[in-house]
Amino acid sequence: MPTAALTNTRTPAGDTGRPGSAAAARPRVLVAPITITPSKPLTPSHLKGLFWSDVIYRATAHLADVTYRYSHTTYHPTEQTLGFWEYLDRTHGDADYSALTEEEIGELYVGYRAEGRRPAAAALRPYAEAVENGGWVHPAAARVLGLWAGHYARLGLHDPGLREHQPPGLALEEMIEHLVASGMGLDQRDLGGPVYLDATRHGLPLRQIVSSDGRPNYLACALRELLPLAPRYDEVVFVYDNELDPDYQLLERVLRQAGPAVRRVPIGRVPIDGKILSARHGGWHSHTVGALLSSLDADHAPEVCRLGMRLYFIATLGPGQQQSFRHDLLRQCLTRAERLLDSSVTAPAAGHDAMLAALGRHRREHTYIDPYRLTSSLLGKRRPAPDRELLATVFL
Repeated sequence: MPTAALTNTRTPAGDTGRPGSAAAARPRVLVAPITITPSKPLTPSHLKGLFWSDVIYRATAHLADVTYRYSHTTYHPTEQTLGFWEYLDRTHGDADYSALTEEEIGELYVGYRAEGRRPAAAALRPYAEAVENGGWVHPAAARVLGLWAGHYARLGLHDPGLREHQPPGLALEEMIEHLVASGMGLDQRDLGGPVYLDATRHGLPLRQIVSSDGRPNYLACALRELLPLAPRYDEVVFVYDNELDPDYQLLERVLRQAGPAVRRVPIGRVPIDGKILSARHGGWHSHTVGALLSSLDADHAPEVCRLGMRLYFIATLGPGQQQSFRHDLLRQCLTRAERLLDSSVTAPAAGHDAMLAALGRHRREHTYIDPYRLTSSLLGKRRPAPDRELLATVFL
């Protein structure tokens, strides 16, 4: 059971992910990828989203003032997370999770989902209060986030504060009041009903965001975070699983009222042997990030792995989900990455201004850099050797 003594977070000094000071004339961009619940190992589908988001952030930071917002604190209050924590304490008591692998914790999560038992709201309330009031994180989730931080370091991914306490700017009640006042919320709790996000006047369906017994879903948590953040930016960029597109259309509609341009970047999952399965069902043991890194690190330098995996998960797989994961194609991308890195060492430097101009060609009507177009541009036949500064600051 959570108590104040179990707090395992820290508060950052400022906005997470803002890469230094920026000139006033630079556009302000908020990159907000969907978060991954820290209850299972990272899989190829997770990796794909992480690489797309990372390249968007790092490439766009050359041309704009960019904030990468990725707060686990914001989404811990969902039933998906709190229910797992309640299950662990109910079935395993004060177990020591500090030496478990993410695969072992993932097996516990598979067991929780297989139980098929929805916890009572009263059972989750102490956990929600501990998260909201003290930034508490269950030891199993803290262990997973620590392991992920190690993966991020090995893969060259920007860490936006995986283990930091980053609460949303609005309390749940404040968010609901804001929605209702703006004509986008329908609160039926006085009648024993739920709270809805109401964009029906825009041709979008009602969407429940808080249950009648007070449980917020992922969309409610996102609104708590994004409603106060969005007005500070010229552009908001969402990166998310394409199956969640209806929810992100609703988010776009709400945030556009706050002023920024909203860009949606839906990407498909990565099938395994032709099938797209949720990680909650297991079956991922030979395809976890840890397993992939173990199989690649012995044969390739860290820079080769970082660039090669981005070539595969961004350029080769593309935004869709038609192609199943293939070890042979991943290894081909690592071989290609090795050649690109070797050629970049002897190639004349393009210069910083030339690099910025090259990045700008992948913007289209938006401010953010399109990661698929940029990464694919490295693979064109008879292309000049890639600029070393570009590789170092965006892909490595």
